[in-house]
Amino acid sequence: MIFTELVLENFGAYASRNVINLRPENNDNIRPIILFGGMNGGGKTTLMDAIRLALYGNRAKCSNRGNLSYGDFLNQCINSQIDPGKITKIELSFEQIYENNWQNFTIIRAWNKNLAEGKDSLSIIREGGYDSTLEANWDEYIEDILPLGISNLFLFDGEQVKELAELETPPQSVVDAINSLLGLELAERLSVDLDVLVSRKQKSLASKTQLETLEEIEDKIAEKRKQQDEAKQNKVILDRELQKAYKKRDRAYDKFRKEGGKIASERDKLQHKIELLNNSLELQQGELRKVAESSLPLMLITDLLNNAITQGKQEIKIKKLQQAQDIIEDRDNKLLSYLQLEALSNDVVTKIKHFIEQENKTLVKSLQLREDNYLDIGEEELQKLISFKQDRLSFQQQLGIDATAKLKELELEKDNLENQMANAASPEAYQKLDDAVQEAEKEVNKCKAAYDAEEKRIDTLRKEINLAEQELKRILKQCSEQAIDRINDEHIINSVARVQETLKLFREKLTLKKLNKLENEVTECFRYLLHKSNLVHRIAIETESYRLSLYDPQGILLPKQRLSAGEKQLLAIAFLWGLARVSGKNLPVAIDTPLGRLDSSHRTNLIERYFPSASHQVILLSTDTEIGKDEIDILRNQDAIAREYLIKYDHKQSKTTVKPGYFW
Repeated sequence: MIFTELVLENFGAYASRNVINLRPENNDNIRPIILFGGMNGGGKTTLMDAIRLALYGNRAKCSNRGNLSYGDFLNQCINSQIDPGKITKIELSFEQIYENNWQNFTIIRAWNKNLAEGKDSLSIIREGGYDSTLEANWDEYIEDILPLGISNLFLFDGEQVKELAELETPPQSVVDAINSLLGLELAERLSVDLDVLVSRKQKSLASKTQLETLEEIEDKIAEKRKQQDEAKQNKVILDRELQKAYKKRDRAYDKFRKEGGKIASERDKLQHKIELLNNSLELQQGELRKVAESSLPLMLITDLLNNAITQGKQEIKIKKLQQAQDIIEDRDNKLLSYLQLEALSNDVVTKIKHFIEQENKTLVKSLQLREDNYLDIGEEELQKLISFKQDRLSFQQQLGIDATAKLKELELEKDNLENQMANAASPEAYQKLDDAVQEAEKEVNKCKAAYDAEEKRIDTLRKEINLAEQELKRILKQCSEQAIDRINDEHIINSVARVQETLKLFREKLTLKKLNKLENEVTECFRYLLHKSNLVHRIAIETESYRLSLYDPQGILLPKQRLSAGEKQLLAIAFLWGLARVSGKNLPVAIDTPLGRLDSSHRTNLIERYFPSASHQVILLSTDTEIGKDEIDILRNQDAIAREYLIKYDHKQSKTTVKPGYFW
């Protein structure tokens, strides 16, 4: 089987008609990988859902269906931007051997908001013409090609791999796929059919009175099941009503908050806070006044204080020069006399004498400034002035700054509270808003109570059905025991037990045979993907739970916990790969978000070894962080990629488009 084309028309975020070529070939060269790149939320999973929906219709296990009915799910898949009357359509084309020849098929599912009988219309085109026979029997035909039970082995996502990697035993979906793959469900189905046969034979042995009792119990069971189905449908409806009530309540709370209801409900608290702030403001203003009553106003004449300090230093310097003038003159004369005694040259003595004269002129010039000495300040008074300005006045200035900042902070907080008070709803508006919130809350409680009651009713009906079925089995057994000696069907009833025992033995042996082959395939795949090829020698699979057990080359059990997160993911992928290989079906593989938490070495192994070999056609849906530039270069160098597409979502137009190319 080969997917050749996918067409999405008004499906999910894919507005208008999007045609995607899926043929695994490039310029007539066979290459397995079709690569789609897209950011999270862009539409990658929607593309995978489209393939599942095209193949299986109402039975498809799509990502966002949940408990929705098929009709509601189809309506949810319609693009929100299109006119109500427009058609939503999925077309999936593939090639498959049919009547011993390769033939072309196209599955077309189309619908609009006016769903006929709550479902889509299905058309099957084979070799260019509509095939009504295939259309009428499509579910049976697709089960022959790609059974729904094993589809998760070929169409899976990173979350499935993550779940499989973290669990000790495979999830139920994988267990079901294994049973379907190994043919074990056939034995189970035959055993159930034999139970039905025994039940019929036992009924044929019953007396008229017993038959009436049996029919009464069967009618009771049928009625209870009908009630159970109705209850389940009601539960779905009640769940929708409950969700609507939750949304209505959220809107009421939001309106209550936005229109000042919450503030109005806290009016007394806000008023009390404002009063406390007024008291704090008065205290802080008093603190600021105390600071202002000290020496702080002198900050206004800072320049004058600086000038006074400069002038004082100058005057003290002049006084010191005056005191030293006679001493300096006497020292100069002694120095010149000494130099002459040392018999220095006249030239040197002349130069030294000139230097001393210049210095004395400078000193005289400084002393001539005496007329500017108007402060007449002493050194002690000057030091007090400097200390006052640098210490006391700076401290007072900081106190003033801190007090002013605190005052502004309190005023701002008061303004904010007064603004909140101004935005508070009036008493009448508050009452309306509060009534709306209370009404919405009552509606939620009412819907929740109805939902819980219906859920309890379903549980009660289930228990009643179980009790009635047990009673039916008891009477059937009693009937068969009373009539067994006189009815020819005794042989059939007894034989069935032996046949079922034989079936059980057959199933066990079949399981061992198939699991042995599966163990070899999974081991081979895991060792091929793992860069530490000597870590695991053999993988064993338990017959009941299908739990994997790993053994090292010495035959010692290797706990799964010793594997890294990346190695566990490789093991999960190897398990799915081995299952697909054992199936013997040559089918495409589609993987959504494939690389997860793998480190670089494991990621490289997966890129180089798994993707090109997983199947003849491998559809990869990846973000830019999973298959990045290095990974895409590896795949391109291997000539493994047939086609590259980039899924882009336009937030302005709420629209996803598919264009050729990748992130790089």
